[in-house]
Amino acid sequence: MATYKKRGYKPKKEKVVEEVIEDTFDESQSDVAKTFEGLDEVANKSEQWIEKNSKPLFIGLVGIAALILVYLAFNKFISEPNEVNASNELAYPRSFFDQAEKAAGAKADSLYNLGLKGGADGKYGFIDIAKSFGGTKAGNLANYYAGITYLRQKDYKNAISYLSEFNSDDELLGPTALGAIGDAFADIDQADEALEYYEKAANKKSNEFTTPMFLFKAGQTAMKLGKHEQALGYFTTIKEKYATTQIGRDIDKYLNSAKYAK
Repeated sequence: MATYKKRGYKPKKEKVVEEVIEDTFDESQSDVAKTFEGLDEVANKSEQWIEKNSKPLFIGLVGIAALILVYLAFNKFISEPNEVNASNELAYPRSFFDQAEKAAGAKADSLYNLGLKGGADGKYGFIDIAKSFGGTKAGNLANYYAGITYLRQKDYKNAISYLSEFNSDDELLGPTALGAIGDAFADIDQADEALEYYEKAANKKSNEFTTPMFLFKAGQTAMKLGKHEQALGYFTTIKEKYATTQIGRDIDKYLNSAKYAK
């Protein structure tokens, strides 16, 4: 016998689905309402906390603003003028240093001294600039020039002292200062310390000028100390990475010396 569906008849399955959807919708509305209630509660507590702590907050904000203003004022009215003054002062002794580097004998010594100690007319030398403008770039550079000058004059203690105060990430100056400390230690027969600084200089900034030079000095110093394996490592690095440099082109004989001395 044939069956038929009355118009408007909905299967029970569809009715169940509708009820589930309605229940889910009701639950979602309830969750949303609870969420908003939670947010309202948090907002109310935040407002109450702000009202309660408004005075300390205001004082804190004023303090932060005051610190920012002090910092800006310090930079504009003290730090920047100080930097300019230091840079201007540095130009005077640097001129003597540059002349001394091209001179020799007593004339060079005289020029180096003028660079270190300044002139009789009250002009600062490297020592005064390093002391009076220590927080500036020029004051930092003054330490470098003073250290190199003392190294040229064979005053190794002062050379090490001033060069140790110098700090730079410059690709050439940074490694050169560390290598110069190594030279000073080498000249007073402190080979272990010299090796330490040559290695630092080689690793400071990788370039084709200072890196192979200080690797080579480190290798020679290691050989002197009987550290042949270590020396072989330095010479091998030059061979592998800096073969086209002047030092790299002649490195094979030193590499073989370290290899067969083991």
